[in-house]
Amino acid sequence: MSELTYKQQTDLKNIEKIREHLRELPVFCGEYFRSLEIRKSTNTRKNYAYDLGVFFYFLQTNNPYFKDKDIRKLPIDILDMITAMDVEEYLSFLESYTKNGQLYTNKEEGKARKLSSLTSFYDYYFKHGLIKTNPARMVDVPKIKDKNIIRLEPDEIAKLLDEAESGEKLSDRELALHKRTKLRDVAILTLLLGTGIRVSECVGLDLQDVDFDNRALRVIRKGGSEALVYFGSEVQAALAEYISGPRKSVEPKSGYENALFISMNNTRITPRSVERLVKKYALLVTTVKHITPHKLRSTFGTALYRETGDIYLVADTLGHKDVNTTKKHYAAMDENKRRKAADVIKLRND
Repeated sequence: MSELTYKQQTDLKNIEKIREHLRELPVFCGEYFRSLEIRKSTNTRKNYAYDLGVFFYFLQTNNPYFKDKDIRKLPIDILDMITAMDVEEYLSFLESYTKNGQLYTNKEEGKARKLSSLTSFYDYYFKHGLIKTNPARMVDVPKIKDKNIIRLEPDEIAKLLDEAESGEKLSDRELALHKRTKLRDVAILTLLLGTGIRVSECVGLDLQDVDFDNRALRVIRKGGSEALVYFGSEVQAALAEYISGPRKSVEPKSGYENALFISMNNTRITPRSVERLVKKYALLVTTVKHITPHKLRSTFGTALYRETGDIYLVADTLGHKDVNTTKKHYAAMDENKRRKAADVIKLRND
């Protein structure tokens, strides 16, 4: 049996998680999730299943009618009992709640996502005439506040890579590990900063996805589509040194022979591990900015836009399906340009 790709492995894990969530939901929900299989990725379906689990948990713990009911056996017409006011109460509940002794909180982004999941759920049954009401559509989406994009400046990028190479500021315990992971860590940081790929795209890379002749990577984008991402000489050098050195000498565990980036356990490195290593080195450079792999992606996007001024190129390179997503993130840079333009034209000589 051939080795499964990272996407195949992820899909299998997601499918198992979906089934686990469905065991806690009303039986009629299965029909809805089967309808999603040809339209939504396994990750999206997993998130929907989790979100609906939270909704039915809310009903069971906050609505007297559902208190003693077996959630699994609820009939579909129970959905017509829910009003827009119930949905608004649900959004308020999401602010802070406890389940199985663990505290959960949601900011506006989390509330908006869960409302979107509930809306999609209701839309399906309403569209097929299985219910008469659609209360989720009657509730306003929580307003998400615009956030300043956090990114590294050019001098901070150089310092980050220098720290990853030298390890001078690391603790003795971290330094011992650094000797084994330095080239891998430098390759990952250089790749993220030099291409703007997502952390999931980074960890999903296999050895055969790297084309040094054309300086290109084959990545699996969000949603499952394939794309070629091109890289420069610095990324090429960092990848080549890692692949010809530690990657060549390591013996991955069965099932991970083709993975590009290998963990200390000799398996494919995980997104969480990449997040930790980015945080570790970033803290040596700045304690003010909270740097994550996604912030490195923003750093790349900012640098590319500054150099080219081409928002469509930035959107295409980052893999954004909608250029408006890109514009939203980099509109502030255009605003700064317009502000500077106000002082360019002199109406009187000094």
